[in-house]
Amino acid sequence: MAYTVGEMARRLGVPASTIRYYDKEGLLPFVGRSSGGIRVFTEKDFEWLRIIECLKKTGMSLKDIREYIELAMQGDDTIGERLALFEHQREVLRERMEQLQRTMDVLDYKCWYYETAREAGSVGTVQQLDAAQIPERFRSVRGELRSAPGTDRSSKETEGEIA
Repeated sequence: MAYTVGEMARRLGVPASTIRYYDKEGLLPFVGRSSGGIRVFTEKDFEWLRIIECLKKTGMSLKDIREYIELAMQGDDTIGERLALFEHQREVLRERMEQLQRTMDVLDYKCWYYETAREAGSVGTVQQLDAAQIPERFRSVRGELRSAPGTDRSSKETEGEIA
């Protein structure tokens, strides 16, 4: 079955302009055209577009996505190079996920902090808690927030918490 840009965009849940942009950026060399020059998409093209969307979500650059597509179109001689691209991007994504987890830990801590402050009626009460009074899962987060990189100050040595 053949699909137009609009039909394929609806199937993917993206604006048609996104697919046109991919084409302009050289990411769709595999897409056929009708005798009138109109893009004609197939089921196989749908799979390619899903891979492109996945790679974009990993943070892969359009340049690297284009390189992957070019390598794939060259055939089996480039399997190792394609694998290396995916292994590298997997590591990039892992690092990003670790950063996001650290960010989530800070947000969880701050939610606990303000929930506790609300119950106590003051942030001052929470600021005065020593490490043993803070849930264990938040102790390292609090310590990281209170110390500058390269310092060895304990949380008791620092002043207050940023409200």
